Amino acid sequence: MPFTETPPRSFPSASVVARAAAALIGSVLVGVALALIWLARLSTDRVLYVSGLGADGEPTAGAFEIALVLLALGGFCVAAAARGLRATAPVLRAWTPALSIVIASALFLLASQVPCTAGCPLPVGDTFSWQDLVHTTAAVLAFALAAVAMLQTSFVDGRRVLRTLSLGAGISTAVVAAAGGLLSLLRFRTDVGSILELVATTIGMGWLMILGFAISHASALDAAQEQHGVVRKERGADRIRSARHPLVFAR
Repeated sequence: MPFTETPPRSFPSASVVARAAAALIGSVLVGVALALIWLARLSTDRVLYVSGLGADGEPTAGAFEIALVLLALGGFCVAAAARGLRATAPVLRAWTPALSIVIASALFLLASQVPCTAGCPLPVGDTFSWQDLVHTTAAVLAFALAAVAMLQTSFVDGRRVLRTLSLGAGISTAVVAAAGGLLSLLRFRTDVGSILELVATTIGMGWLMILGFAISHASALDAAQEQHGVVRKERGADRIRSARHPLVFAR
């Protein structure tokens, strides 16, 4: 009976598996955080901005703090998985989307530990307090960096659908959040402003979830291709990838 030698079975690299796991875990954490924020918002019939859910004395403060911590942890995980992405546009490629996500996540973590005071007043005039100033500044900068990360991702090599989604999410988050913030500053139609802020929050967190799932899926495909020993070389490219998906090329 003829003997046929079976070629050695290859296994995906640890870095590809770790990237897929980090992206998936991050997406799940962000999803849980978003669910907690919505549950907290639906539990009250008062007009509250998102930050107001975690204000001192609010019954939803505990759940909101947990949500922000989960959001930060999820953001760190997705950023670790996305560390190889870089925009092709000259200005947006100054730093990576992953760095924007990391800084935004750190700021959300800070905001979770320094909630606004009762009523979440603007830190100006008679209502000024350092606590409100730290919380508001951290939240605003985090939103801004999240929008930047979305715009950066819309100019990376990879899936056209993800790029289009990232562009739409980045513009929408910036415009909707700015409109809600402006209404808050003017103290006009804060009921509408609070809804706008919740919408912007949902768009931003939803985008982060999708980015994580996309990277996890791309990493899984990459792992499967590595396992079957698929190797592809691209002419004129600065890198050689083992059939790597465009979203997974970090080294």
